[in-house]
Amino acid sequence: MVRRREGKPQSGGRQRLSARDWADAALTAIGEGGLAAVAVEPLAARLGTTKGSFYWHFTNREALIEAALRRWEEVCTEDMIEALAPEPDPLRRLRRLFTEATAAAARDPLELSLLATSAHPQVAAVLGRVTERRIGYLADLFAELGFPPDEARRRGVLGYTAYLGHAQLGHAVPDALPPTAEQAAYLDSVVDTLLRRD
Repeated sequence: MVRRREGKPQSGGRQRLSARDWADAALTAIGEGGLAAVAVEPLAARLGTTKGSFYWHFTNREALIEAALRRWEEVCTEDMIEALAPEPDPLRRLRRLFTEATAAAARDPLELSLLATSAHPQVAAVLGRVTERRIGYLADLFAELGFPPDEARRRGVLGYTAYLGHAQLGHAVPDALPPTAEQAAYLDSVVDTLLRRD
């Protein structure tokens, strides 16, 4: 879940909200109730502010949705990839990626809410970019591990579908997944399967 940063105090003790605060609140709403939950008045109430704060930053609801989707792309893809960069070992990066990504998906239903609204043009555009970026990153890891480009790409797609399936089961039918105590071993076995060379 994207965390909202505290704004600057206004006179009277209120916080001055940024466009990022609104985008983070919109992402939380999408995770809870889909795109339909992105409405100015309920978000203003949640943030403890007025609609005027919204219109200071955004011209309309679509602009807020666009900002929220960019924020999701930044935090849930680019920031995660950047956090893995210091690890020199591609195998460790791959295992850590699966562990951290599946844990994040288990905590927050946002990604599944976005996938459920993939027909919406704004959502479709960001899902296309994020999917390509994530699969490309996985393919790069498999290439670093010695797989030829076509095979690295195929394994990247397979790894991403394993992640999405895991996320979906985790929210829809959590009992279908191994118990929490066995999750680490299970995810290691998924990675080992993806690395198998016949």
